[in-house]
Amino acid sequence: MEMRNVYILLTDTGSLFTRLIKRFTNSPYNHVSIAFDKSLNTLYSFGRKHPYNPFWGGFVKESIYAGTFKRFKNTKCMLLKFEVSEEEYHSLLNNVEFFVEHENEYSYNLMGVVGAYFNKEVPRKNAYFCSEFVAHVLYQSNLKFWNVPPYMVRPYDFGTDDRFEVIYEGRLHDYATQHRNYIIQ
Repeated sequence: MEMRNVYILLTDTGSLFTRLIKRFTNSPYNHVSIAFDKSLNTLYSFGRKHPYNPFWGGFVKESIYAGTFKRFKNTKCMLLKFEVSEEEYHSLLNNVEFFVEHENEYSYNLMGVVGAYFNKEVPRKNAYFCSEFVAHVLYQSNLKFWNVPPYMVRPYDFGTDDRFEVIYEGRLHDYATQHRNYIIQ
């Protein structure tokens, strides 16, 4: 059976919001995105819609060459990969594509971030924070890495799980420069 790779990008932009979250989590990375190609042409997550406005958030298609990551050139990152079957890969793609098709119906779950810190769910219709979203699409594809609900999964949980292989750690700008023309399916 042919296996496919899926990529998880953990980042620390150094923004004010990231520094605030870091004070509470003590984690090196506080944002997570999912991608389907090693060049990270398109990443999917929940975060800021505009690089200069941290208060307008929701479902986002991110680029390592534009937007928030372009604004914060010293963004630190850890890139992870994990293998899935062809069926799981397409299930993940379909689950993410649902969010793409309905992106204007979703918002950022800021209260959920606060609740997660206190191990409490703050359910909001059509609202997620980054790690909650990535865990949700994994769970929807029957890829359950943790025995907790998606709102309890923290970005750095991905980085400490041995089922994810670390393939790069360093400045995102350096990775982007090395892989600008590299495309893998």
